[in-house]
Amino acid sequence: MAVLNFSAPTAAMGAAGPEASGRRPAETRWDIIELLFFAYRDFVGDPDHVLEKFGFGRAHHRVMHFVHRYPGLNVADLLEVLRITKQSLGRVLKQLLDEGYIVQKAGDADRRQRLLFATAKGEALVAQLAGLQTDRIARALRGLDASGAEAVRKFLLGMIDHDDPDKVLEAILRVDGKMVKV
Repeated sequence: MAVLNFSAPTAAMGAAGPEASGRRPAETRWDIIELLFFAYRDFVGDPDHVLEKFGFGRAHHRVMHFVHRYPGLNVADLLEVLRITKQSLGRVLKQLLDEGYIVQKAGDADRRQRLLFATAKGEALVAQLAGLQTDRIARALRGLDASGAEAVRKFLLGMIDHDDPDKVLEAILRVDGKMVKV
């Protein structure tokens, strides 16, 4: 168990805080900041334990998730969604291809295009990981009514930088063919 000194005063944001950027200063929300750290740690931690057995990490999980959810996603769009370099993706993608979790096909219109698809083996892994995460989400939403769950969804949407949306985020934000305002 980690030992944290909760009696030590926290440092103020200083010159690099909101005032320096011209934004109105707001009270630092340490509670929300730390809850997000711990929520993320545990949300990805459940799948991490499964992924370790395959010699995979979080990068493998992210690639598998988006390839499964968006069949035919091309490598360029995957790079954009993950906001990583070709080099970073290359090792992970090669391992997933070599071990049969993903297949790569040439595009119909442009044969140079590399389209990615999850195999049955990949789909089974994604289902297992998503099941763990769905269980955690269900536990967290237990006791909230529909409006409470919608407030959580709106909060998470509000946390996303919408100035530079990518194609997958646009698909997520599209409901009944119309863009959802956040």
